[in-house]
Amino acid sequence: MAKWNQKDLLGLENLSSEQIELILSTAESFREISTRGIKKVPTLRGKTVVNLFYEPSTRTRVSFEIAAKRLSADVININTETSSVKKGETLIDTGLSIQALKADVIVVRHNASGAAAMLARHVDISVVNAGDGWHEHPTQALLDIFTLKQKLGHIKGLKVSIVGDIAHSRVARSNIWGLTKLGAEVTVCAPELLIPPEIEKMGVSVTSSIERALAGADAVNVLRMQFERDTDTAFPKQLEYFRNFAITEERLKKAKKDIIVMHPGPINRGTEISSAVADGKNSVILDQVTNGIAIRMAVLFLISQARRAQ
Repeated sequence: MAKWNQKDLLGLENLSSEQIELILSTAESFREISTRGIKKVPTLRGKTVVNLFYEPSTRTRVSFEIAAKRLSADVININTETSSVKKGETLIDTGLSIQALKADVIVVRHNASGAAAMLARHVDISVVNAGDGWHEHPTQALLDIFTLKQKLGHIKGLKVSIVGDIAHSRVARSNIWGLTKLGAEVTVCAPELLIPPEIEKMGVSVTSSIERALAGADAVNVLRMQFERDTDTAFPKQLEYFRNFAITEERLKKAKKDIIVMHPGPINRGTEISSAVADGKNSVILDQVTNGIAIRMAVLFLISQARRAQ
């Protein structure tokens, strides 16, 4: 098993399959803590984790907060709308100030691709990427993969289709890197305008047919349509998208009977997925949310251990 020796988690592109497996196995050991009457261990007692979110978030921010508290860390949530960011303070200056306050970890979400990596270059404390622009969202992909492994027992050889707004999705990119490194066969499906050029170089198959994407798939990961990114009217209308690409009960009847249906949230019911499917027997959407805690506990633990060893 690989040893974790990095102070940061910035993405899955530069991780080895062994490092990804290490995070997954560590998360498995932490998963049991959430089933206890007292859901807390002293692993990170005395450490301080700062959640620095420049974009809205529910699941990711709360999940990181719960994960840190279950490890007995102190948690600070910074609302950039009421912080010095509104006065023009840069990300780097904010990060250096947090470091000067003797925090140990910054969990950052930012609308600019590469923001987390830039911050990590300028601070000595650990940085965890909670989503940067269109680049990566590593912990979301890790919890998706963890959920698949939990439900199906393995990743190698699985056929996974990612359907939706591929062009703007950091979740898609991190999932592609993680799944392909672990031996899954990945297909992406979207309207042609929402498929990035040369995405095949990431080791995926591409289709604009939802029927083809579902045929033979062991799992489908349904992405939110990010209509707020539609600056040049390239997006299909919501009703048109639902008609041509949404995951519905009718379409699932032609897929594998036990196909796993995933969604990173937030869900746009009636746009990319029907309520019947989102709440149906094939859905593991709430399992993903639960598993996010174990994954984020694992990440916080591993990067803290790496810093302690330095």
